[in-house]
Amino acid sequence: MQAIAHSLSDDELKLLDTLSRRRSERRTKGARPAPSFGERVSDRVAAVVGSWRFIIIQSVLLVVWLALNIIAWTEHWDPYPFILLNLVLSFQAAYTAPIIMMSQNRQAAIDRGAAEHDYDVNVKAELEIELLHQKLDLLREKEIAELIQIIGRLEARLPNP
Repeated sequence: MQAIAHSLSDDELKLLDTLSRRRSERRTKGARPAPSFGERVSDRVAAVVGSWRFIIIQSVLLVVWLALNIIAWTEHWDPYPFILLNLVLSFQAAYTAPIIMMSQNRQAAIDRGAAEHDYDVNVKAELEIELLHQKLDLLREKEIAELIQIIGRLEARLPNP
C-alpha cells in the first residue's frame, strides 16, 4: 500500500484514515438513541396535525360549530363574532406551532447527520477510487516495463543484417 499511496498528499491520507475510523465508530456505536418522550410526542403531534384527516375533521367541526351558533334554536354559546371559536383556534395554534417546530428541528438534526455521513462516504469513496487508479497506473507501468524488456531481449536474439 505504501508504494501506491505515495502520490496522495499527507492530508488526504489522514482524511482517509479519519473517515475509516469514523465508519468503524458508527458501526460499533449502533443506531441512534431512542427518542425521548417529548420527542415522540412532538413527532406524533406533527404527524397528526399535518394530515388530511386532521384538516377534514377540523373543518367539519368548524362548520358544525358555526352552524349550531348561527341557526341554534336554543341559547347561542358563541354568537356571531365567534370570540370563543377564535380563542379555541388561537389556543390550538399557540400549542401546536412550537410542538411542530420541535419535531422539525429534530428531523433537521437527523437530516444533517445523514448529510454529513453521505459526504464522508463520498469523500472516502473518491479517495479510494484515486488509490485504485494509482494502483492500476502502477501495474500498467510495470507491465509496459516488462514488455519493453521482452522486446529488448527479442531484438537481441534477432540476427543483425
